[in-house]
Amino acid sequence: MRRFRLTTVTADACKVNGMKEIRPNSMPEAADLLAMYRRMLLIRKAEEQLLKDVRLGRTPGQVHTSDGQEAIAVGLCAHLEDADQITSTHRGHGHFLAKGGDVRTMFAEIYGKKEGVCGGMGGSMHVADFSKGIVGANGIVGAGLAIAAGAAFANQLDRKGNVSLCFFGDGAANQGTLMECLNIASLWRLPVIFVCENNGYSEFSPTETVTAGGIADRAKPFGIPTWTIDGNDLTEVWRTGAKATAHAREGEGPAFIEARTYRYSGHFSAEANVLATSYRSDREIEAWRDRDPISRVRSYLEMSDEYGSTALAQVETEIDSEIADSVAFGLAGTPPEPGTAEPLMFAEGSG
Repeated sequence: MRRFRLTTVTADACKVNGMKEIRPNSMPEAADLLAMYRRMLLIRKAEEQLLKDVRLGRTPGQVHTSDGQEAIAVGLCAHLEDADQITSTHRGHGHFLAKGGDVRTMFAEIYGKKEGVCGGMGGSMHVADFSKGIVGANGIVGAGLAIAAGAAFANQLDRKGNVSLCFFGDGAANQGTLMECLNIASLWRLPVIFVCENNGYSEFSPTETVTAGGIADRAKPFGIPTWTIDGNDLTEVWRTGAKATAHAREGEGPAFIEARTYRYSGHFSAEANVLATSYRSDREIEAWRDRDPISRVRSYLEMSDEYGSTALAQVETEIDSEIADSVAFGLAGTPPEPGTAEPLMFAEGSG
C-alpha cells in the first residue's frame, strides 16, 4: 500500500504530497481506496485463518483477533512511512499487517517457528518488525503508550519529521500510564498520535461499567487536539489520520483519536470454552456486522466507475492464495532450538 507524506495542515484540511486538500468530505483516490480495501481484507482473512488454526492445534496458545476493527489500523497506517513507528496491543495482527508487516513471517511467528518475524519467540501477542517501524505488540495493557512516547522523543531529537502512533484499547484508557504520557507528550510537544480503539468492552466488561466520562476527554485538559470518530468508516478514519499525522509531523505536538468500533470474535479465541454465558447478545453482534467496515468499502468500490465486482473478486482470490502460501510457509518451519531464548533476552555482556 502506498504511503502518504503529509506536508501541511489547517483546522479543516491538509495536503498530501502537495496535491489536493483533504477536506471533511474528501475521499481517497480510487487506487488508494482499493489498496486499503485489499489490506483490510488481508487482515480479516488472516485472522479468520488463525481462528481455524487454534481449533486445529497449530498455534501454541490462543489468539486475540481484531475482526471488525480493520479500518482503524489501515486508515491510519496509510499516512505512515516505514521510518514512523507504531506500538500495538495484544490484539496486534491487524496493526502489524496494516503497517506493512509480512504475512508469511507473521504466521510462522504465531506457529512458534524460528522462521517467524521474531524467531518464534514472541508468538501472537508480540509480533514486531523494527525495519517497518513496528516496535512491538504487547500483552501488558497500556504498555505501548510509554514506548510510543519514547519513540516520539527520539524522533523529535532526530529532527527528520518522523512520528509515532500508539494503538490502545478502551481498557488502557483507565491506566495511569496514559495520563503520564499525555502530560509529557503535551509538555514536550512530542510527535505522537494516541489512538484508542474503543470496541465497547474492556475484556469481558462493557466499557460504560468501568469507565467514567468520555475517553477522548482524557486528552483535552492537556491541550491536545482530539477527535471522536466512527472507526468502522474507513474514509473518516483516513481523513482524521491525515489531520492528526500532519499535526504531529509538523512539530505541533501530540494528537488523540478515539475510534469507536467493535470486535466480532470476542476477547480471545477460547472465550466460549471458559465462559458459562455470553456477555454479548447475537442481536448486538449482528447490528455491528451491518456496519462492517470491509463491506462498506466494497459496496462503494462496486458502485465506482474504476472498479467493479470482477476486480474485487480478483483481489479476494489473490488474498486467499497469499494466506494459503503463508500457512504453508509457517507449517513448514522449524521450532527454535533449545537454549536460544536467553541470548535473545539479554544484551551481550550484560551478565
